[in-house]
Amino acid sequence: MDKLNKGSIWKAYRFSIILVGAIFLGSLVGLRMGEKAKMFKPLGDLFINGMFTLVVPLVLVTISGSISSMSDMKRLGKILKSLLFIFFGTGAIAAVLVLIVVNIFPPAKGVVLNMPQAVALKPFSTGGQIVSALTVTDFPELISRKNMLPLIIFAIIFGMCVNGIGEKGKIVSRGLDALSEVFLKMVGLLMYYAPIGLGAYFAALIGEYGKDLIGSYARALAIYYPLCFAYMIIFFPIYAYISGGKEGVKALKHVFSPAVTAVATQSSIATLPVNLEACENIGVPKDIRDIVLPIGATAHMDGTVFSTILKISFLFGIFQIPFTGMGTYISAILLAIAGGVVMSGVPGGGLIGEMLIVTMYGFPPEAFPIIATIGYLVDPPATMINASGDTIASMLVTRVVEGKDWLNKKLG
Repeated sequence: MDKLNKGSIWKAYRFSIILVGAIFLGSLVGLRMGEKAKMFKPLGDLFINGMFTLVVPLVLVTISGSISSMSDMKRLGKILKSLLFIFFGTGAIAAVLVLIVVNIFPPAKGVVLNMPQAVALKPFSTGGQIVSALTVTDFPELISRKNMLPLIIFAIIFGMCVNGIGEKGKIVSRGLDALSEVFLKMVGLLMYYAPIGLGAYFAALIGEYGKDLIGSYARALAIYYPLCFAYMIIFFPIYAYISGGKEGVKALKHVFSPAVTAVATQSSIATLPVNLEACENIGVPKDIRDIVLPIGATAHMDGTVFSTILKISFLFGIFQIPFTGMGTYISAILLAIAGGVVMSGVPGGGLIGEMLIVTMYGFPPEAFPIIATIGYLVDPPATMINASGDTIASMLVTRVVEGKDWLNKKLG
């Protein structure tokens, strides 16, 4: 693998650097101008409103289109079943771990902001709330950002039905795929405005709320970055040992290249060729690595699970709401796993997941850019966990499919 040079690093990080730079510049303007910086808020609202407008059709066509085109799912068999079990299993472990960490080290501790009040902050506490969270009473209500989870469920079922009618459904599937590209193009165009929009929004935000918010971001990052490295150092060897014993732990040396590539490119997809090479060197069978790694590049996201619960607890702290109670913890874990295993497979899934957090917990729209910014700031270590974790997942799947001695047989 060629060494990453400064040009490739700049190419990989260019948009993030520009975006973070714009937010930093906007924050400086806010600190300098104080309350007067609120004059920039309309420029920020343009970006936020654009994202709210695009997110619903984007969710509908991308999820249903992806599922409708899955024509060879039967071929996966036992590999697919074990893959899903492992993806959800490691996601659940990651969710519980970060839940413990944010309770010990609250990311927004001591921050008091006069933000609009959140409403309906009792997720999944009764049967009626579960029904309301999963369904709507009429189709027009489905086409709303306030009902993201019912929309996702509808899109999944719709995609399955398109897939189920065979040849006739291929026309619809191709149409959904084309619509997905159209909406992604619109998102791409909107993202050109993102540095201006988020820069202006943070100028207004910092101008109004001062230095507290900046300090809380630093605290959130100080919690997240060490957590990601600790997860790799502690849990990756445990997973490797489960998959192949001592030889499995020794094989972790091949995970380093995917991890470095993921940090440099900030893309699990871009890391896929390096992951395939690493799994080949480890001895993962070709059919398993050719199935697990491509799917894992879009659906195995333990780093995203970490960031989801960090964002949820951060918003609870910002809005002065106690992040306590079994109902709150269960809903946070479910949203984290959905964000890490389901939504990450959807183009724009990170923003959709953040929108889901805001709407499910009843936070005001102002909460969206706050956690969206956290998403950008934690992306490098999150991608490192996501991408290098795909190699670990392929080893675990091989353990389930071929038995506990698979690695010794390869070495023999």
